[in-house]
Amino acid sequence: MNDRYDGYDQQNYELVGYDESGRPVYRPVQQAPSYEQNSPYGYGYDPYAGGQQQPTGQHPHQHQHQQQAPSYDPYCGAPHQAQQPQQAQQATAYIPQQAPPPAPPQAPQSPQPQQPERDYRTEQFEFVEEPDEDSEDVIDWLKFTESRTERREEARRRGRNRGIALVVVLALCLAGGAGYLWYQGKLPFLSKDAAKTGAAAATGPQNRDVIVLHLHNTKGGGTSTALLVNNTTTKRAYTVLLPNSLALANEDGTSTTLAKSVDEDGSSGTSDGLDTLLGTDIQGTWRLDTPYLNNLVELVGNIDVTTNATVPDPAKKGTVLVHKGADQTLSGPAAVAYATYRAKGEPQTAQLERFGQVMQGVLRKLSSDPQAATTTVQTLAQILDPSLNEKDLGAFLAKLADRAKEGDYKSEVLPVRGGAISRSTADSVVENVLGGTVKSPSSGDSPRVGIENATGDKARTEKARVALVNGGYTFVSGGTGTAVASSRVTYADAAHKKDAVEVAKTLGLPTSAVTKGKAARNADVSVVLGQDYTGR
Repeated sequence: MNDRYDGYDQQNYELVGYDESGRPVYRPVQQAPSYEQNSPYGYGYDPYAGGQQQPTGQHPHQHQHQQQAPSYDPYCGAPHQAQQPQQAQQATAYIPQQAPPPAPPQAPQSPQPQQPERDYRTEQFEFVEEPDEDSEDVIDWLKFTESRTERREEARRRGRNRGIALVVVLALCLAGGAGYLWYQGKLPFLSKDAAKTGAAAATGPQNRDVIVLHLHNTKGGGTSTALLVNNTTTKRAYTVLLPNSLALANEDGTSTTLAKSVDEDGSSGTSDGLDTLLGTDIQGTWRLDTPYLNNLVELVGNIDVTTNATVPDPAKKGTVLVHKGADQTLSGPAAVAYATYRAKGEPQTAQLERFGQVMQGVLRKLSSDPQAATTTVQTLAQILDPSLNEKDLGAFLAKLADRAKEGDYKSEVLPVRGGAISRSTADSVVENVLGGTVKSPSSGDSPRVGIENATGDKARTEKARVALVNGGYTFVSGGTGTAVASSRVTYADAAHKKDAVEVAKTLGLPTSAVTKGKAARNADVSVVLGQDYTGR
């Protein structure tokens, strides 16, 4: 039975339990350090500090017993020494007036290896997010505001797209309306006619490409001649139809007609005579026989022509091959029949107009591509004049085809009276269509003299022609005019004044008849033979 000491200082210690042997275990009473009278260690003692301060007012017996008896841990089964000085001096419990049991011998303990500190990283931890009603409300609000912003942006984007589309539609409408008004000629400052008129009236030198076309009727006989003109300056093209009665001068200076020149002189002689008469620069001759015209129409896929006459079928009597009317589709045989048709009593100019319609219809159907047009010409397999090869002819026709498709193509008949070109004709056709002014003769060329017979005697024209040719001049027929009393010799360029004086002497006219004025467009010196010219 264990002795119990009930006289312990109850003020400073309290009973906490009993150990395995039944001995009581005490511990100091925890008191506030701010009151000196209640603390056995005196004023200012910190029970948690590690200092050496002794409690004040302690019994020596208690102090001695506290220093000798180590504290006994009832849970470890053996007493243990304090590891730190602070723990050695600060006892937690003791048994009064009773020595503790002898400590059992302890085996030497091997030093425990120090555990290395572990390095923890953020990714090794898992955070658990607890659901919160307030956070759900915030997320819903953010989603609402985000969707609302996206809807606003989408609405703005659609509005911009609608605005751009509206501007494009308005621009297209304006452009289409302006184009339609321009095509109809209702815009005076941008009308098609005004543009063409301005181009036609362009000042300065103009470039023209000209070839002469001879259509030979292999069945009915006869020829038809036209000048194909491409004005690269004004972007317009023409077919100038030449009557067969047009007077030309042969190489020897004698007078002839266009029809005779084509049959006798051939291509080179005729083109030279036309250049002399009209002041043109013909670049080549295209002979087109009627069978080749038939093939050409078939190659382009027939043509559409507004015909001005009903043409009977020459192969079948009593049947009509071409009907009169607008937009008549003509095959190869029908096109040949219409181009060569001349009714009884009609002038040759009527037939020339039909020929011009057929050629313009062919050009509208011909390809504007030079290579394709050349292929069409090669397919004809005709023998061309040396002055014009297939490639050059194809490229030239392609340009005319482009003008015809755009509506910038026109056919005109050269008015001829008595075989000669009048001055009014020279102004309207020779000047505006074929070149504007007569080309200047090269050095060594004889001056061209135009003769208009106003004597009332046609025989005097031949007398004047012979006199001029013998004098070394080139004769140009000016036809006949109203009879006048006095003859006139006129020159336009001062460089030809000396030639005009010599022409007057050659014809037996007084030099006083020579004046500076307006001469014929196709002559260097113009002469009007009056009744005072006798030809002697």
